[in-house]
Amino acid sequence: MNLEALLHNLHFDIDKVSPPDWEVDWNDAPLTYKLYRGLPVIPLSLEVPLTLKGMEVPAKPDLSKIGHFLWYVFGLTQFSESKMDFGSSDQAMDLMQSKRRFAPSGGALYPNELYVYLKIENLPAGVYHYDVAHHRLVLLREGNFDSYISRALGNRCDLSNCFGTVFVSTMFWKNFFKYNNFAYRLQGLDAGVLIGQLLEVAKCFGFASCVFFQFLDRAINHLLGLSEQEESVYAVIPLSAGSTSCFNRRNIDRHDSATELCQELTAIQTTHYVHSRRVLEFPMLTEMNEASMLESTKSFRQIEEKQINPEGQTVTLPYVKRLSYDLASVCRIRFSPDKDFVLGKVSQQQLATLLKGAVDSFSYQNDLDGVQRKTKSRVTLYGCLYNVEGIPNGAYYYDSSGHALRRVQPGDQRLQLQHGMSGGNVNLFQVPLCLHVTGGKDHLKTEMGYRGYRIQQMEAGMLVQRLLLIASSLGFGGHPLLGFDVNVSDAIYKLSPQGKTSLIQIPTGPYRQRPSLNGGLHS
Repeated sequence: MNLEALLHNLHFDIDKVSPPDWEVDWNDAPLTYKLYRGLPVIPLSLEVPLTLKGMEVPAKPDLSKIGHFLWYVFGLTQFSESKMDFGSSDQAMDLMQSKRRFAPSGGALYPNELYVYLKIENLPAGVYHYDVAHHRLVLLREGNFDSYISRALGNRCDLSNCFGTVFVSTMFWKNFFKYNNFAYRLQGLDAGVLIGQLLEVAKCFGFASCVFFQFLDRAINHLLGLSEQEESVYAVIPLSAGSTSCFNRRNIDRHDSATELCQELTAIQTTHYVHSRRVLEFPMLTEMNEASMLESTKSFRQIEEKQINPEGQTVTLPYVKRLSYDLASVCRIRFSPDKDFVLGKVSQQQLATLLKGAVDSFSYQNDLDGVQRKTKSRVTLYGCLYNVEGIPNGAYYYDSSGHALRRVQPGDQRLQLQHGMSGGNVNLFQVPLCLHVTGGKDHLKTEMGYRGYRIQQMEAGMLVQRLLLIASSLGFGGHPLLGFDVNVSDAIYKLSPQGKTSLIQIPTGPYRQRPSLNGGLHS
């Protein structure tokens, strides 16, 4: 299978992505977090605040604030034990245990890792790994790397204004062991969900942020000491206190290469524990990662927006104020229902709040748009609505600029959507809102090459996380799904003539509580 075939199958024919005889060895599964050995560690405060509303914004973040920030972004937050119906007569086999975080992940496998470059008082300046299992920092490389990272970002960021920079990486084996090559699609989405959570938490802490999807991969991986055969950085996110812009327009005509930068730093040798005794090879993932890498800053691009919006009967949604909620509380109650959805009526006010809140909060500073934030997003929202107060059943496009719905297809679409499901874990007849994040059918490949696919998946994941948080604040559950026939939803929304396709499906609505034993891992 070549890379073109892999991208096609990942989206349109997922049965061809993995070998038909693929078996998951759960007894040899990797840990969901990376454990470094033999390196200096800095413990982080365990006195995590239970609310993020009305937080004091410090002029200069200290180590305590950094610890709280990292915990809300990606820390272990819950131990869960649920009774699942696997059709087994053995009661013990029906119990599923998992360690959860506020950001959801496909199969709760969390293939991403967080690294931070910090320059704060009472902490040696340098690059650290966030040790999720122990809630601490592990020092990888000490020193000031402002110039190095700035050049790896194409001199588009003034790191002298930033107290820190976050690196979101992907460890390929962590979910390849279960999903085989399909893991590549999941890894981009999971990274996006994590970035979405990070940006929301950053707002609560008063941190300004900017997401860089384009950087010199080998230079950044070299800085962190990562082996590209097992792990690679997907996004770089500088953080500054207050509203200072991360963008720097000086020296952008200077061009650097990853090879030149890597020669400036000695390699670091580290060891870490994975748990798996046997780690299989994943050549398609490493080949795709290699093909997505950028060697020179000359390759960096901005994306011109080309969007065709559907015509159709318009339903104007009611005006809603920007939703205010405590992110900490919403994160704690967020739930992904399976068979737990219960059909209930959704008001226009609730629907308007969900759609507007998700899209408005999706506006973020990034290197694809540059200095100017664009009003049009590269990913958009469609939805099949049923039993929504005052809105006829049908398939709709959400026009964010006019805060209105445009009807694409009249009638109840639930039967078609249910037939398109590859599994029976969600009964869509109990779901009033089946939402779809859509994007360009070429997956940004024209502008960004193979890197465009993972960027599109990340942006889809970021929007999904916004939707889930707003849904939780309304008392709804949302369950992101990739086990659906893209061709079915694309036909319902008539996406092909627009050059669009469905990226992820999110059934959303009221639900009943599932029998489970949950323990919160916070003070």
